[in-house]
Amino acid sequence: MAEQTALAGKRPEDGGKADSTVVRDALGVGVAVGLSGFAFGVTSAGSGLTLLQSCALSLLVFTGASQFALVGALAAGGNPLTAAAGAFFLGVRNAFYGLRLSQLLALPRAVRPFAAQWVIDETTAVALAQPTRRATRIGFAVTGLSLYLLWNLTTFLGALGADAIGDTDAWGLDAAGPAVFLALLAPMLKTTTERAVAGFAVLLGLGLLPVLPAGVPVLVAALAAPAVLCLEGRRRGTSRKEAQETDVPEEDR
Repeated sequence: MAEQTALAGKRPEDGGKADSTVVRDALGVGVAVGLSGFAFGVTSAGSGLTLLQSCALSLLVFTGASQFALVGALAAGGNPLTAAAGAFFLGVRNAFYGLRLSQLLALPRAVRPFAAQWVIDETTAVALAQPTRRATRIGFAVTGLSLYLLWNLTTFLGALGADAIGDTDAWGLDAAGPAVFLALLAPMLKTTTERAVAGFAVLLGLGLLPVLPAGVPVLVAALAAPAVLCLEGRRRGTSRKEAQETDVPEEDR
């Protein structure tokens, strides 16, 4: 409550950003990431999806990493249910973003279902970078609107022009989505634990890729987080116990 009050009370002259600066930054993110929708459209069409199916994924799902995971698994011959499950678990992170953004944005109830469609990596990053509630709302709205419109437009153009491009594997466009996702993720890995989770997930995904059906390695890689956190918890517990034993006087042992 105190945080919300502080955010609501700040104004640009109190150290916040000017609206034009927030809009500029948000548009920069929206345009830069939105253009990669072209790669998704081409990859989706190359995976066998129709133009309508490709556009429907961007309109309704609208979370790039999950979309690329889905079409990538389908292109590799994976089971549709397994591919959908992998995409779903990648998209679950957005629910946790929503918990945080709901406090910072404090939107009216009628608006929240529509805003939820724009809760993704990019809008969350821009919103959390703002010092005031007004700037947070502007950053979220501008990033979400520009990215949603451009992503869907470029998806349409990419799927429509897939036949003219030819072999999408030769162009390497299937790597564009994962590359963008990694570029967004890398700066967020600030602690040793976060880096360990990411590294273990990569090892699991790549190591199991040759032996498991397409889409399944992504699901297994999700186990990296609880595994690393469990080991970290045990390590801290052991360290705490050793510290307590060290503090006990020799005569009391």
